[in-house]
Amino acid sequence: MELSVIIKTISKYWPMFLRGAGVTLLISIIGTIVGFIIGLFIGIIRTVPMPEKGIKKSILKTVHAILSVYVEVFRGTPMIVQAMVIYYGSKQAFDIDMSPLFAGIFIVSINTGAYMAEIVRGGIVSIDKGQFEAAYAIGMSHIQTMVNVILPQAIRNILPAVGNEFVINIKDTSVLNVIAVTELFFQTKSVAGINFRYFETFFIASAIYLVMTFTVTRILRYIERKMDGPENYIMYANQMQVETPEDALRREQKIKGNY
Repeated sequence: MELSVIIKTISKYWPMFLRGAGVTLLISIIGTIVGFIIGLFIGIIRTVPMPEKGIKKSILKTVHAILSVYVEVFRGTPMIVQAMVIYYGSKQAFDIDMSPLFAGIFIVSINTGAYMAEIVRGGIVSIDKGQFEAAYAIGMSHIQTMVNVILPQAIRNILPAVGNEFVINIKDTSVLNVIAVTELFFQTKSVAGINFRYFETFFIASAIYLVMTFTVTRILRYIERKMDGPENYIMYANQMQVETPEDALRREQKIKGNY
């Protein structure tokens, strides 16, 4: 590997690398957000209490079966195969002509939704059942219980898994080059085909992927810390008050009798 070749490749082809990284981030961000919404919706439905009898029970069972099939299919097949089936199959079977970018976002979204559905369901199930019972006891519906009591806690619990899924999506967008999505891997292949320096060119791409995933990971860690709230606080009856360094010093002085 020659450093001069890497520098020359970056200086000459940086617009292609930049466009590829931009498309990769665009697909990853939209796909993760839409997938999270899909997973949240499915997770809530799959935790609805099953009625004892009647038509509602039959409808809910049917919905659960359909959602289970969706989750198992998209979790049990590779994304690269899903991309080929959806992009080319939709044209042949239904005469639907999708652009590669739209198809890429759609594929990542529904694939992520299948994984998010299980992540959300696990986060909801992890909440103590007593909180469900307490909410139902004061007259809350299932939706009200979810929105006001369960989901705020569940979302915090699953945030690391959501962040991990985002990082995976950044890397997995590379498979979309099979349907001509001009993401980072596609652009890197194009550059390597021009200069015939495959090792140096893909080394640059790997560095870009690493920078993107590392940056996203650090941002998500910061969000997690913010959601955790302050570590030092004083409880006053049912109120929570943050203890500042000055408050801590006064408290210590009171204890020592020097206040």
